[in-house]
Amino acid sequence: MFIIDDIFLFPVKGTVWIAEKIQEMTNREMLDEGRVKEALAELQGKFEMEEINEQEYMKQQEMLMERLDAIRKCKENS
Repeated sequence: MFIIDDIFLFPVKGTVWIAEKIQEMTNREMLDEGRVKEALAELQGKFEMEEINEQEYMKQQEMLMERLDAIRKCKENS
């Protein structure tokens, strides 16, 4: 009986497993400080090359710093 149950439940179990893996990958990406630091460095480069103005630079920098702070707080609470 267990084999039959496993056969019938495999699609559900497989879907749940895939969803869990996607959630793990998403969490890893969202909590990756390195990506935010790279974005900050890229932003600074754009500003220095005068591809963006100071106002846009400050706005984007503030958003990235808030994201970095949120990541660090989330890691502290884990």
